[in-house]
Amino acid sequence: MSDAVHPHGHDHSHGHHDDHHEEGSHGSFGSYMIGFGLSVILTAIPFWLVMSNVLGNPALTGVIIMAFAAVQVVVHMIYFLHMNTRIESGWSFMAMMLTIVLVVIVLSGSMWVMYHMNNNMMPHGDMNMSATHDMSDMQNMSEMP
Repeated sequence: MSDAVHPHGHDHSHGHHDDHHEEGSHGSFGSYMIGFGLSVILTAIPFWLVMSNVLGNPALTGVIIMAFAAVQVVVHMIYFLHMNTRIESGWSFMAMMLTIVLVVIVLSGSMWVMYHMNNNMMPHGDMNMSATHDMSDMQNMSEMP
């Protein structure tokens, strides 16, 4: 009967395999919760470092925050975007590597810009103390009747 209905002899069983989605390419509820938990932790720790001024060194705090940001990008790519070396013949892994390179460029460029803006725009040391003192004197004068 099978040959009469299907003359070409194709097996049309219901247990077919979808070639577009490899096993493990979609996350389970548990893996999403792990990703969410890691994201919350990787956000809360830098927030705590800044708000409590634990380290006392703004430059060190900035470097540590950037490291947490980079780790969080990787967590998002693994747990939410499901990127690994097995899916799509490694193309998603190549996309992940490109993302990491771009993140490093953006983070280091941002740190460089913020460092130079801080050095060139903010008054520092004794050299600018007179300028800061003059500004406060001008504010006090404007408040006088």
